[in-house]
Amino acid sequence: MLDEQELKPLRSLDEYWAMAKRRRWYIILPAFACWAVAWAGSWLVQSTYQSDALILVEQQKVPEHYVVPNVTVNLQDRLQSMTQQILSRTRLQSTVNRFHLYETRRQGFFARSEDPIEQMRSDIKIDLVEAPGHPGQLTAFKIRYSSTSPQLAQQVNSELTSLFIDENLKSQQQLSESTTSFLQTQLTEARGKLEEQEAKVRAFKAQHFGNLPTQVESNVQILSGLQSQLQSTQHAIDGANQQKLYLESLQQEYRTVQGSLDNGDSTDASPDMLNKDLTDARERLQEARLRYTEDHPDVAKLKDRVAKLEKLKQDTDAAIATAEKAQKPATEGDPGATGNTQHWATSPMIQVQSQLKANRLEIENYKQRAQKIESDIAVYQARLNLTPATEQELADISRGYEESKANYNSLLQKQNQSQLATSLEQRQQGEQFHILDPPSLPARPSSPNHLIISLGGLALGLAMGAGLTILMEMINVRVRHEKDLEGVIPLKVLVGIPHLDVPGEDRSRVLFRRMEFGAAVLLASLILVGTLFAFYKS
Repeated sequence: MLDEQELKPLRSLDEYWAMAKRRRWYIILPAFACWAVAWAGSWLVQSTYQSDALILVEQQKVPEHYVVPNVTVNLQDRLQSMTQQILSRTRLQSTVNRFHLYETRRQGFFARSEDPIEQMRSDIKIDLVEAPGHPGQLTAFKIRYSSTSPQLAQQVNSELTSLFIDENLKSQQQLSESTTSFLQTQLTEARGKLEEQEAKVRAFKAQHFGNLPTQVESNVQILSGLQSQLQSTQHAIDGANQQKLYLESLQQEYRTVQGSLDNGDSTDASPDMLNKDLTDARERLQEARLRYTEDHPDVAKLKDRVAKLEKLKQDTDAAIATAEKAQKPATEGDPGATGNTQHWATSPMIQVQSQLKANRLEIENYKQRAQKIESDIAVYQARLNLTPATEQELADISRGYEESKANYNSLLQKQNQSQLATSLEQRQQGEQFHILDPPSLPARPSSPNHLIISLGGLALGLAMGAGLTILMEMINVRVRHEKDLEGVIPLKVLVGIPHLDVPGEDRSRVLFRRMEFGAAVLLASLILVGTLFAFYKS
């Protein structure tokens, strides 16, 4: 059986056309009925008018390399935030009450029980507009509002447009001021931390004054100067000691001369002894020069010895001459003047003693000065020894100070830039919304679309008619052609009997076809006229 069905030839287009002709009213009537219902229903639905407004996002008027904006929220996020605020129940309720919206929809038998706020939210559409030639870059947005009245749609859309512009100004200023206030708070905290770090550094420097890393060079210079002073003081002490030895030897010579004078040999003993010592010293010097150079210590020592003896001889000769001058008048008129014969020896002796005393005081002063310098050297050496440890501690403390200072300077710069941006927003020179296309007054309703509804009804009717035709063909099976009979019985057709008309049948058939044609033309004309009317009104 399946094989037989599979062997059946497919229907041709002529057969389908014949089928459509037979069932023409099964197609025409449902198509017209569905179209009529859809067309009439579209006019029964209340018309809705849509008002459009285009708002352009203007960039700030001052170039960004002069004033950096402190609000970096992109248009999409900012618009979403403003939409949530504007479409809040409080804002929309005031708009609904002002324009008396959605009151007619709640009247009558078929009153709608929807919340007017939700209805208004569904009637508001916001679409972002991309910049031409720059996909993804948003430069404007559209606000659409739908209402049953074109004037009301324009008025409400104007109200919404004003709300968006005012909300943008308000939100931009609030965000800018909030950013500036936040930076001011952070700057105050950073200033407090910086002052705290400065106090720590200042206290550390005051505690370790003298061995700070910045004072190393000065400490080295002072230490070098103290060492030079100590060396000079040591040289001075050595010179004073040599002077002391000379004065002590000279004092000893004077004592020897004075002892000779006390024994009564005032004329021959002292000068002769000095001359003999001086001659011996000169001979020894001459012998030393023959052996050594002038810089040899022995030569220098003998030269010093000869110089001292020559000086002693000069002083002795001067003292003897003074004593002889004073002896003559003393022996003539003053019997007690004989004791002045030793004056030539005692006067130089007193000078040597005074010089020796001064020399000892000088040596003592030099030693005290050397001790003071050595103490200062020890202090500065200790400072230099403590400098590395102090430098490490100061680096640890200064690190926190430098970080606090860098953070403070960064926040100060950002806060100044934010203040400029806030001032720019307050002067309305920043990024703003500008109405490029004001809310339009719709001339035609945006919905319902009568043309689409009527065409949709017609298409639905045709589909229903086609389905009904197929159903009737499947139910009412008839043999209309020879090949239909061959498919039913396995026999061949030998004779076919044509249709025999009865009297008056042709006339009735012609009249019936004319009536059918007139009715079909009438229905088609109604569909055409109604569709053109819907097209004109849409």
